[in-house]
Amino acid sequence: MSYGGERVARRKDIDGSSSVPGLYGKELRWKREAAGLSLEKLVEGSFYGKSHLSDIERGERRMPLELARHVDRVLGTDGYFERHCEDVRRARRGGHAEYFEKVLEAEKHALTIEEWCPILIPGLLQTPAYARAVVLASLPLSLDEEVEEKVSGRMARAELFELDHRTPEYWAILHESLVTDPILPPSEMAEQLDRIVELAERRRITPQLILRKLGAHPLMTGPAKIMTFFDAPPLFYTEALHSGDTIDDPALVAEYRKSYDRLRAVALAPKASLAMIKSAAEDYRNGKQPDRFE
Repeated sequence: MSYGGERVARRKDIDGSSSVPGLYGKELRWKREAAGLSLEKLVEGSFYGKSHLSDIERGERRMPLELARHVDRVLGTDGYFERHCEDVRRARRGGHAEYFEKVLEAEKHALTIEEWCPILIPGLLQTPAYARAVVLASLPLSLDEEVEEKVSGRMARAELFELDHRTPEYWAILHESLVTDPILPPSEMAEQLDRIVELAERRRITPQLILRKLGAHPLMTGPAKIMTFFDAPPLFYTEALHSGDTIDDPALVAEYRKSYDRLRAVALAPKASLAMIKSAAEDYRNGKQPDRFE
């Protein structure tokens, strides 16, 4: 297949019936090829690269509003892609809040993900029972199907640990209380800690603990998540009960980066942390409340 003298390899067709993003991506490719444009030609004049557009065509990435407008203008599609890009964004959220949308996308393309979790075990590491308890505590009047949609969404995020060629380097610093102060029955707490141990022993994650006895330390005011990428600036994310904030200002992200590195420096070493998590899991399995770490 040739466009303007440029040779383009024919790729596997997209199954537009599989999802809203898949249907959107298939339509985008059909319109692009009907116009005789390569990926490079279509993104020319925008701030995005051909790999970003290719991911959209495969249903793997959302269409930013400014890119949708650019595509409509170049292809003469009378606002079609702008009108429908929000449908795709909603479909991709999968039970997550709108403010979490950037994080959902970023996790799939990150080189590294580093989290500090003072209050809850992070969503990427949660078991269904833990996720369900968190959702019900935050939104106690939710219908069963709404709860299960949110739980399924969290479980789907963890699939990135199973994709060897795309697994990011993941580092989680957890407060001791997440291990020793249960929010679930003992057997379910054991299962939750076993999940962390299993991922660590498969070398998919590196966990560290911040002990209670440490006292004052960096990032005491709330959770933190830093993500880096091959072809984009790093992002910092933090959240409260019903809101979240994604920061991409390089200077501000650099300051958060320093705080995270200082926190990691005072955390318990990964090997010792994992041993304590294993010990707590065994206590829960035996119906025993783990002792606070001293």
